[in-house]
Amino acid sequence: MKKFSKLAYPYIIWALLMLLLPMLLIGFYSIIRPGNDIVPFTMTLEYYKKFFTDKDFLLVLYRSIVIAVKTTIICLLIGYPVAYFISRCKEKVQNILILCITLPTWINMLVRTYAWIGILSKGGLVSTILAFFGFEDVELLYTEAAVLIGMVYNFLPFMILQINTSLSKMDKSLLEASSDLGADKKQTFIRVVFPLSLPGVVSGITLVFLPAVSSFFIPKLLGGGEFFLIGNVIENQFITVGEWNFGSAIAIIMAFLMMFLMMLVRKLENRTAQKED
Repeated sequence: MKKFSKLAYPYIIWALLMLLLPMLLIGFYSIIRPGNDIVPFTMTLEYYKKFFTDKDFLLVLYRSIVIAVKTTIICLLIGYPVAYFISRCKEKVQNILILCITLPTWINMLVRTYAWIGILSKGGLVSTILAFFGFEDVELLYTEAAVLIGMVYNFLPFMILQINTSLSKMDKSLLEASSDLGADKKQTFIRVVFPLSLPGVVSGITLVFLPAVSSFFIPKLLGGGEFFLIGNVIENQFITVGEWNFGSAIAIIMAFLMMFLMMLVRKLENRTAQKED
């Protein structure tokens, strides 16, 4: 095993250069103020203070969290029934259905989001269908609904696959035991199926919420600049304004927020595992 452990060295070096070093640089930029020829920079926490004392930035963060929560709830409400249906099918049918769900993810997310601009715009597929039923003046593109549609479409497969994995690994004998003890299908689902699928639900919530709260190109394309989320603020600070220090501070704040949420999810998973044991 020691001989094979040397094969991990290239990956460790790659992780240090591509993951750890950029994060250290972002952290460094977030706590320095550009100086002059004599003093190149000075240490400061003013960028963190600026974020937490400016109501506009806090409002953007709150809006981002709300949009991410809505996206997660919608993905859960849609994804759980779909995953449950897939898990009840035969193995060959399951493979086909999972392929149908994962197939769109083979296409770049940016390209798929661009496609929704044509679908939701005037004269597009959705507006044509709505006009057929008498809803001719409905505006979908550049609205919160359009942003939610784009996020749910892009992140829904993560929810379905995680829940389906938990449901597929479930011991079928437990369902038979529940039926033998007199429980109907509803009671079996509430007391057996759903509790055992909670690890997949928690993992799915994590994989949907974290990218949704920091997404920037989906609200930019489908929101048309009307829904400025925290990811757009970071992009704007780096690319448009040129405030790399402030943008780095916001990025570090979001990184700590995500790590905190992941710790909570981890604790929840451990509690769920302890209850199952």
